[in-house]
Amino acid sequence: MSRIGKKPIDLPKGVDIIIEGSLVSVKGPKGELKRVVDSRMTMTLENTQLIIKRGSDVREERALHGLTRALVANMVTGVSTGFKRVLEISVESVGYRAEMAGKNLTLYLGYSHPIDYPPPDGIIFTTDAKARTITVSGIDKELVGEIAARVRRLRPPEPYKGKGIRYQGEVVKLKPGKAGKTGKGAK
Repeated sequence: MSRIGKKPIDLPKGVDIIIEGSLVSVKGPKGELKRVVDSRMTMTLENTQLIIKRGSDVREERALHGLTRALVANMVTGVSTGFKRVLEISVESVGYRAEMAGKNLTLYLGYSHPIDYPPPDGIIFTTDAKARTITVSGIDKELVGEIAARVRRLRPPEPYKGKGIRYQGEVVKLKPGKAGKTGKGAK
């Protein structure tokens, strides 16, 4: 049996779950999420725990068992506490900065123009006072990760000096630069 799939999902206080066939709706203090899961998975609510079971032991259903449990658990976590991804603008990036213009994120990344990035529904951008960190937060884990990746993609860290936007804690291995001339003819 799937190790992840057989773990019950604990429902915190204030989180309600509604199962209508293959549609799962999770409502909590931060908002509401809905997702259609595979119809071969059955969900039962016992006290404050949600248990997901599969119909048979076919390989595809075993894989879907763990996936379904992980997706529903992420929905429960999202509506109760939320998710966030922190991006850093490297110190080597002189002149690079991030600012808030209302709800929009304005990025100065060495291009000839600033980049305005409006947040999609369910996403909130925040920046620090030094304009060096960007926080992407929301209730949908998949959407938070996707938007953080899109912002990073605007100026990914380059491998020679490390300039650019990176995830917090991400280590960028720097390449050695061009070796200087040595030997005859070098001055």
